[in-house]
Formats: sequence, structure tokens, C-alpha cells
Amino acid sequence: MKRFITIFLAAAGSFMVSLANAAPEKVIIDTDFSTIGDDGQTLIMAAQLQKDGVIDLLGLTIVTGNNWLKQEVADALRAVERLGIEEKVGVYAGANLPLVHDPRSFEHERALFGFGESYKTSFHRPQPTDKGLIAPPDGFATKAKLRQENAVDFIIDTVKANPGEVSLLVIGPATNIALAIRKNPEIVPLIKRIVYMAGAVDVKGNTTPAAEMNVWIDPEAARIVMREPIPQALIPLDVTDITQIGKAEFDRIVAKEGPVQKLLSESWMAERFAKDAKAKASVFDTLALAYLVDPTFATRVEDLYIDVDVTFGPGYGRTLGYWQDQPTPLLQKMKVVKEFDNKRFNDFYVDMLTRPVPVAKD
Repeated sequence: MKRFITIFLAAAGSFMVSLANAAPEKVIIDTDFSTIGDDGQTLIMAAQLQKDGVIDLLGLTIVTGNNWLKQEVADALRAVERLGIEEKVGVYAGANLPLVHDPRSFEHERALFGFGESYKTSFHRPQPTDKGLIAPPDGFATKAKLRQENAVDFIIDTVKANPGEVSLLVIGPATNIALAIRKNPEIVPLIKRIVYMAGAVDVKGNTTPAAEMNVWIDPEAARIVMREPIPQALIPLDVTDITQIGKAEFDRIVAKEGPVQKLLSESWMAERFAKDAKAKASVFDTLALAYLVDPTFATRVEDLYIDVDVTFGPGYGRTLGYWQDQPTPLLQKMKVVKEFDNKRFNDFYVDMLTRPVPVAKD
């Protein structure tokens, strides 16, 4: 018997999204985690959706991207503890380095190809030692502990244990997923679907003019995974660049009191809106989560064959989208989201980030 789940979004101009599911969707979030950036906001929203029974969040697998693995793990452990989900949602450490892309090449790439200052990534800073880790604003985790199993093995074991039921929300470089597929290719037909925040199809990149950050960090991994015959959906910069929040939405969130509001009120977003009341802020990864739980957030979706440029040069990491059949069966057709219902998404975003934290336990 189907269980009807209704998410009520209690904000001005509220609406509801009704989802009919036999059971909460099993989800692994693969992320280059940050405390209150878009990755951190996505986890907050996912925890609330888990409480509502919309998803069953099986684990958080970490990969180097925005920052180095050790720092991201420290931030993620504090995040699950802050949210009160540390017993239910394990944190698993994965790949510290891309498959091929060498961080030492960053300055040489910049000199050779002239793409100037890029979106800040792990490549911009040295790898931290244990003593060099920076504590989250509210301190390091005291209860949450890193799970012993490697992220890659956790993905493999979880997919095998739940064939056809696990969706992967990939909101960082795809290194962990590529390694899992290479190590155990038999999991490919067992993955329910992959939803990415990745790529820039018909717009310029945010790390180089050609490439979006998640793909640019590890283009080879992205190509490996995107060429697999798995149902896949891409949330690229094409849509995240035009689905942004403004000061009105931000003010609705920070008007409440709580740990999330305190973190946001001290974030880069607060600084941006304080300087310019007309500014906009992209909230990249949160769109991928919204699409995963309700694809009708998307108002324009294209079915494209997707590939990634892995030639070392100015196009390294470019996401390539083709309308027509290609002369190779290697490329897979996937859903590429181009437009969102901005108002509906913004209300959803505000609602998820204004709910009480820690999340009430079942």
C-alpha cells in the first residue's frame, strides 16, 4: 500500500508537494563537504526530508573538492552531530586525490592556458595536517566519529545490499563513484539513478571558462561515471546560474533563531547581501537535492548525450552535450536540467532551512 507523503512549506505564498512513494527513497550523498556552503545546506535539507520520511539518508561519503578530504571530514562530522543525525547517518572518507588531475599542475595550468583566478578549490591551498585543521564555527565534533569503512567500499556494499533502490546524489567530484565502478563494475545495473550537481553545458564554467568546478577537479572520473548505462540527471551551471536566492529569501531564514541561522548570519552570503541588497547567490547543490525528491521542480529538461573533455588544455573538464546520436555507443543520454520553477524552489529552500535543528529524532 502506497504511503502518501506531503511536504508542507509554511512560508508566505506557501505550497505543497505531494509525493506518493512505497517507501522513502534510499540516498547516499557523495560530497566535497563544507559547513554552511551549498553542500552543508544540502545536508541540512536532506536531514529534514529524512525526518519527513521522504528519503532514507544512508550515509555521507566525502571526496576532496572544495577543500581537502581531512578538512571536509571534520566539517561533516560536526554537521551530522549539529543536526542530531550522527547515529543514523555515517560519515565515510573517500578519495583524497583525483584519478589523474594533479593538484601540482594547477599553477602550470593557469600559466599555460591563461584562465586567470578560478573558483576557489582544494588546489588553491596546501593539504592540512591533523593539527592544521580549522574547527567549524561551533567547534569540532565530540560525539560523531568517522566510520571505519572507506567511502568507496560503503557505496559498493550499500548498492549491493539494496539492488535497484539506492540513488546517488553526487554533489562533488565523481572520484568515489568512479572508483566504486572500477572496483566492482557489477554495481552499475544495481544503482537506481545518479543525480549530479555538475557541469556547464551551454554556459561558461566557474573554475575555468570551459569547466564547472566539480567536473574540472576530476574530469576523468566524471567521464567514467557519465558513460555508464545508469539513469542519470545533470543539474549544471545552466540552471544554477539562473535559480538563485536573494536578500528577501535570506532574511526569511535568518529571521529565525537556531544553529543554522547563526551559521548563515556569519557566512559569505550575509556579507554579500549586507553589501548589496540587490545581490543574488547561487545555491548549487541544493537544486540537485530538490530535483531528486521532486523532478517537477524542473520546468525545462533536455535529453542529451553527455561527455567530458579529458584532453589536458584550455578545454580540460568541459562538459559536452549532444542532441544527436553519436557515432559511439559509449555516450549515455541523460536528463539535463536547464530551468527551474524559481519561486517554488525558493520557498522549498527557505522552509527546509528554517525548520528546527537538531532535527527531532523518530
